[in-house]
Amino acid sequence: MLKSTIPPSCTCCLLSLLLVGLSSGTALSDENPGTEGNGNFVIGPEYQIDPDLTDRGNPKGKQFEFSMRLVDSKIFQGVDATLDKKKPVREHRKISVYVPAAYKDGTKAPILVTMDGPSHLDLVRHALDNLTISKDPNRTLPAFIVIAVENGGDDSKGSQRGLEYDTMSDRFARFINDEVLQTVPNNAEIKAVYPKIAFTANPWGKAAMGCSSGGAAALTMGWFRPDLFRRLITYSGTFVDQQDDDAAEEADYPLGAWEYHSGMKLIEKSEKKPLRIFTHVSENDNGAKKSEQTHGNWVMANERTAAALKAKGYDYRYVFSRASNHCDSKVFEQTLADTLVWMWRGYQAE
Repeated sequence: MLKSTIPPSCTCCLLSLLLVGLSSGTALSDENPGTEGNGNFVIGPEYQIDPDLTDRGNPKGKQFEFSMRLVDSKIFQGVDATLDKKKPVREHRKISVYVPAAYKDGTKAPILVTMDGPSHLDLVRHALDNLTISKDPNRTLPAFIVIAVENGGDDSKGSQRGLEYDTMSDRFARFINDEVLQTVPNNAEIKAVYPKIAFTANPWGKAAMGCSSGGAAALTMGWFRPDLFRRLITYSGTFVDQQDDDAAEEADYPLGAWEYHSGMKLIEKSEKKPLRIFTHVSENDNGAKKSEQTHGNWVMANERTAAALKAKGYDYRYVFSRASNHCDSKVFEQTLADTLVWMWRGYQAE
């Protein structure tokens, strides 16, 4: 659990925010989550797993798994012209779904979409099993359904995963909303157990979580489509220049996700959006010793992102983890329960 509230030193200027107008929907002030848990935190160098991320013998939910063929997608078919032919593309992507024991069939459930599924699904499952029935009003979780979505294959520039996660557009948010979230409740195996399963339409009931480029994807989902996703969790976020060089979006965002905090300073210069944002970076994260000119220093990028969110008045939480590496499992094991509890503060179930 987080103990320290000492902010890590921030080496540079504040972040910047994007130029997309807000869609209609619940106003930020309507959430009233309060400011508890907001701000900058330093953890480490010692780590231990949070007991709420372990099996404590509480009732278990149901887990399902199926796959979606890329060729059937209208958004990511695996044949984009920007792809490097040397980088393999999956034919199918796995979709793992966890419905917690506390969920009541027929209610409109909040959801958490996780990238690189089923990465860290075991920890999220334990958090749900333990905290949806918690008697502590300050440490509870709503009975959200987890949808862990596998990436389309490989990594970085020229890859299907990179196309999905590092592109500065609403494309991935649309893929999740229009295709994945329509497929899950119609899956025959899921419907056999939960015939009336339903998801909330409230964007405050829709969260996204990822690490590395998956973290960048989570922020981008909310940034470009706050009408769809408003609770965003990023670990070791790839807020660097990793967008495909020949992507159409390069014309508008030439430095990819680096533009959030530097270059165009999207966070700083955009109207504040109705978003709740968790960010993290490790002391020894990718490119930690690289210069600013490379646009490839994860530590610098995440410090600037946190600074920009703070300056703009966002509900944000930033964790700097000492003696740790990129997407370090020990960081997840110590912080994820606290992160989820903070992220869902203020949520009003339907």
